Amino acid sequence: MDESTRTEIEAAAFRQLVAHLRERNDVQNIDLMNLAGFCRNCLSKWYRAAAEARGVELDYEGAREIIYGMPYAQWKANYQQEASAEQQAAFTQAVAGQRD
Repeated sequence: MDESTRTEIEAAAFRQLVAHLRERNDVQNIDLMNLAGFCRNCLSKWYRAAAEARGVELDYEGAREIIYGMPYAQWKANYQQEASAEQQAAFTQAVAGQRD
């Protein structure tokens, strides 16, 4: 596979991941962090870093809007739920496990 084709396939897969996460507003970021070790905010940071590495100015909020499909404040108001004690405990344990 040539480099251009690989890049196109990776970009298509990334777009599908972002579309999937936009459709699954019921999945909270803390759940993603607990299960996969990354969330929508992580993707936003990676997107911004990739843009900046290519000389494209993009702030964090702009990157978040690309990933969330709307301003983060709007997504948070519409979809974010308070994390349960169980979710918070799992997150604390997961973070502690990353430090080991």
